[in-house]
Amino acid sequence: MAMATDTPDPGMMRAVRVHPPGSVGDLSVDEVPIPTVSGDEVLVRVHAAALTRDELGWPVDRLPAIPSYELSGTVAEAGISGFEPGVAVCGMTDFEKDGVAAEYAAVAGDQLVPVPGGLTHADAAAFPLPALSAMQGLFDHGRLTGNERVLIHGGAGAVGAYAVQLAKLHGSYVIATASTSRVEMARRLGADEVIDHSQSDFTAIEPVDLVFDAAGGDRLRRSVDVLRPGGRLISVAEDPPMEQARRAGIEAKWYLVESRRDQLVELASLIDQGRLRVEVHRTFPLTEAGEAFAQLEEGGTGKIVLTVVEES
Repeated sequence: MAMATDTPDPGMMRAVRVHPPGSVGDLSVDEVPIPTVSGDEVLVRVHAAALTRDELGWPVDRLPAIPSYELSGTVAEAGISGFEPGVAVCGMTDFEKDGVAAEYAAVAGDQLVPVPGGLTHADAAAFPLPALSAMQGLFDHGRLTGNERVLIHGGAGAVGAYAVQLAKLHGSYVIATASTSRVEMARRLGADEVIDHSQSDFTAIEPVDLVFDAAGGDRLRRSVDVLRPGGRLISVAEDPPMEQARRAGIEAKWYLVESRRDQLVELASLIDQGRLRVEVHRTFPLTEAGEAFAQLEEGGTGKIVLTVVEES
């Protein structure tokens, strides 16, 4: 099958790469070949790529490597039907492959959806991984129902912000923990109760059916104390206290988010309808990837995004 294309002849592109030993200081913008696409892939002209904390932790034997697993851009070339050149798409890519902080990326077609209406490319790059993390944690692993109480740790962070919104849309009673500077943000996102975890003891609340943890640390370790017998403790941040949970009769697990097109379609529809809010903390140009990753380590209320193509 002939490929549709709007790109120049194959050549070189700019890409952010992390070199051994693999820290923020080992990042550079290099000239590398534009990737070729296989029969099930789409070549995307990347406009924006979002970053995630701790994603520079590649094994040294796989370096140099391109970071970022969320992108938004336009179709440049497609080896499969259904992707016309110039169409705006976004998605989340495979962790085991090179990332997308580059001018072009080869992405499996089943990992891409059309950019929701009204979103900039920076916004569209920012929602796939955290929104999928929240959806899968709450519903696939946490089995949250509309008549249950859920406690969300990090309720105004990159993942927690989506968890608060999705749980509220589901009809659940939502309690969120947040730092002092983010309490009002968690309230605006729809939490029924917000606890400043630096000022108040969240374990004083009435028992909940599910704890969804996007923060880790002490909040995760103390969460067994607020769950009903038979409750669920689900963390996307780190392993929960399994032995403590077992003794209390609590189900506990850590999970790794997966790229699922059906869920991306659902999330994009909620954004299209204005029912799900996207948060971008700050954008940086591709050439300032080191500064972007350094900012990421300091935290923020939303995602850090690299802009590859300036939007008009």
